[in-house]
Amino acid sequence: MAGQANSRDVVQRPDGSWAVTRPDADRALYTADTQADAVRRASELLQRDGGGELRIHGVDGQVRDQRTIAPGNDPTPPKG
Repeated sequence: MAGQANSRDVVQRPDGSWAVTRPDADRALYTADTQADAVRRASELLQRDGGGELRIHGVDGQVRDQRTIAPGNDPTPPKG
């Protein structure tokens, strides 16, 4: 699955919390109380991992938003 290697999904769990997952993964990478927190963390993870696609699912399970996250790997990050 070359196209999905660098993608993350934000989905609601049965208990009402929100999870950041990879396609075909059995476990969540991160869980949060709010969808906004899960989206923020998923974006950070994708930036760290070289960019990719972020799919945000609504409470009905359907994809409601899809974003392309740019790589965040700066070869010369600022010091301090």
